[in-house]
Amino acid sequence: MLEFHNRQALHQYFIDDRYVAGLVMEGTEVKSVREGRISFNDSYCQEQDGVIWVKSLHIPPYSHGTVNNHDPLRDRKLLLQKREIARLKAKIKEKGYTLVPLRLFFNERNFLKLEIGLARGKKLHDKRETIKRREQDRELKRDGGH
Repeated sequence: MLEFHNRQALHQYFIDDRYVAGLVMEGTEVKSVREGRISFNDSYCQEQDGVIWVKSLHIPPYSHGTVNNHDPLRDRKLLLQKREIARLKAKIKEKGYTLVPLRLFFNERNFLKLEIGLARGKKLHDKRETIKRREQDRELKRDGGH
């Protein structure tokens, strides 16, 4: 099963809540994703007029596409329920919260889904603490868990 992770998001943000949403996509975009070509660099989600959009999610043009290929950086609409959108809209208005795409995957019914996270930005000292904790865990595993 194809699955793509936004590794940078977990480094830059604390993820408080996660949601899984469908995406409105064109056929050549889905084919390009199946080829394993996707980039989360600088991608984010934004609410406009009661709809949540994922912006600057880079899906390169399909290699066997024709003149009708898609725009790699176009805004893509997320499919969420109205109450989920209302809840996210209220949280985003709070200071420090943002929506970030976390992973893109195909579910068991072969639909393309995007997991988004309600996130708070990490400060520099938080990032250092995360790195320190990861290194300590790595050393414990290397030493046999003693």
